Amino acid sequence: MKLAREEKKGRFIALVSIFVCLFLVFFIRLVNIQVINGEKYAATVATSSSTSVVKATRGQILDRNGVVLVGNRQGNEIIFDANKFPEFKNLAKRNEIILSLINLFEKNGEEWINELPITLDLNGNYQFIEGRESDIEKLRSRDMLHLNKYATAENCMAQIIERYGLSGYSKADAVKIGSVCINMKANVFNTANPYTFAQDVSDATVSVIKENSSFYQGVDVQIATYREYKDGAIAPHILGITGPIDAEEYKTLKDKGYAMDDIVGKSGIEKAFEKQLKGTNGIKTVKTNADGSQQTIITGLKNGDNIVLTIDANMQKIAQDSLKKTCDSVGTANAGGGAVVVMDCNTGEILAIASYPTYDLSTYNDNYEELAKNPNFPLYNRATLSTYAPGSTAKVSTAIACLEEGIIDASSVKYCNYNYPYRGHNFVCQINHANRTINVKTALQDSCNSFFYYYGGEELGIDKMNMYREMLGLGQPTGIELNENVGVLDSPSYRASINQEWMPGFALQSAIGQAGNLFTPLQLCNYTATIANGGTRFEAHLVKSILTSNNSSVVLNKTPSVVCETGFSQDNIKTVHQGMRLVVTNGACRNNFGKLDVAVACKTGTSQVEKNIDGTSKVYTNGFNISFAPYDKPELSVSVAIEGARAGSSCAPVACDIYNYYFENIKAENEPVEDENEDQNGEENNEENENNESSESINIDSELLF
Repeated sequence: MKLAREEKKGRFIALVSIFVCLFLVFFIRLVNIQVINGEKYAATVATSSSTSVVKATRGQILDRNGVVLVGNRQGNEIIFDANKFPEFKNLAKRNEIILSLINLFEKNGEEWINELPITLDLNGNYQFIEGRESDIEKLRSRDMLHLNKYATAENCMAQIIERYGLSGYSKADAVKIGSVCINMKANVFNTANPYTFAQDVSDATVSVIKENSSFYQGVDVQIATYREYKDGAIAPHILGITGPIDAEEYKTLKDKGYAMDDIVGKSGIEKAFEKQLKGTNGIKTVKTNADGSQQTIITGLKNGDNIVLTIDANMQKIAQDSLKKTCDSVGTANAGGGAVVVMDCNTGEILAIASYPTYDLSTYNDNYEELAKNPNFPLYNRATLSTYAPGSTAKVSTAIACLEEGIIDASSVKYCNYNYPYRGHNFVCQINHANRTINVKTALQDSCNSFFYYYGGEELGIDKMNMYREMLGLGQPTGIELNENVGVLDSPSYRASINQEWMPGFALQSAIGQAGNLFTPLQLCNYTATIANGGTRFEAHLVKSILTSNNSSVVLNKTPSVVCETGFSQDNIKTVHQGMRLVVTNGACRNNFGKLDVAVACKTGTSQVEKNIDGTSKVYTNGFNISFAPYDKPELSVSVAIEGARAGSSCAPVACDIYNYYFENIKAENEPVEDENEDQNGEENNEENENNESSESINIDSELLF
């Protein structure tokens, strides 16, 4: 018994000792926290913090002179914050808030984001919106409504109504609320990813939302930046547009720090330099102390870089205005449009590049449907993407190839009497120099087909012809930063690739710019620049430099990049230059370029194209003009293409306006005017103008097939 009592007593003492020790530890810890380090721990306990993403400001796009073409302005966005917005299980409250917001926006005449491809027809039935096939497919997909590919608009809405508790609403309201609910799902709305309900919202609408914040649970206002344009009509095809990131883009960009509510470049420079323009989002940490004071810290934020283009904004406007005026005056109705490209011959910098018809970036979203349905495709960049049979503008390449190969020299002649017999078929020249001998200079001046049929098509041949055209950049990438069409350099191998037979007559037709050759206005300008500067082909480029967001330092300074040194004889180049100059002094363009204070050299061209208009097939003649100036020391090359222009000389007024601006406004003083009595190679003046261009061999149908 005694042993048992002593054992219990020992246990009691041990427990008391442990308790005393624990008490002493807690007491010492308490003294440390409240007395020794009291102030430090008090500050920690009394401070709370929250974090949020700070969007980087998108970089600006400027012209070569520092004029801001695309900038930014601030505006309001309405977002849903999932931390406060009613949960999915409380659909009734969700729908009440959404419909109230929609009614508010419609009352105030403002837009909210509605991407549902369903509407009501005149009979009040659900129907898919025409032209929204990809959106309809996405709506039916496994990730959205999980319906089969034949599901109707009625089927889709039935699923939406059931899923989001919309059975008590009218059809019209169900479509509206459903559109927001579907968008929220598509954009993965959750606590880490807010949903953007509307963008660029007026202060008046924002005030109503803030005044009724107790009702609009989880509906918040945040400041956002929006693209702003000096003039939305300036270079829209080049600058490009921005828009909300789509699902496919997000898959690609999410690992690069993009969120599902980000804005990205969709076309043009905005897309090509998305990485530089975007910048890096930051993290804003707000610490709130016990006394209510706050401390804000932003980390990791880097605003987008600024892109400086090679384009001169004033020249760009002149090029666009002149192109429109000329297209409207000489282009055949419904034929299409045109393009013009201006390049620095000695660097490859593009000073102006325009496509017509065109559009305005500042009204793009409002006018998109109309623009997309326009049969003349104003959204299409004809300067870089449209390819044309170049007509007689290609004769310059044939001439330099024949000279370089020693097939001809400056004195070589060919007798022309309109007709050119070949393998039992007859090609026609159709120019006003019948029964006359032609050399390479006057062949360029008068655009004589017979000369180039013989020396180019028969003597030179297609392989050598194409070798020189490749060196000059025809049918080759120019290196421009935007999407471009590389065109077609016709050849036996190309014909084989499209399951066609190469006919002997194709080489003759190719020598004068027909057959299957297809080049872009940009390629024609680059090709002209290469001839003009003596044989150096530069990479075409639109970006001059990239600067940091505050313009304090240079990220990239673009220097001229040589793609090909042709090594052409300068005597041969001079001969071709002289022939192109004769087109101005004695040929088709003397009534245009001949009136300028600067000496210009050029070549005209025409080709035919068949186009279907309202179910009727019509044939149009396209006109082309390539030129450079000053003649004796080239600085600029210009190419103009106008669909339905009938004659290449009809395109010359566009280039004239550009040269006038450049040499009167950009150059310190004009170049001296060249003597009109310059070397004419002993030939008499040709009194014909546009009629000379009829020689530029439009398609010769049956004569090609032998």
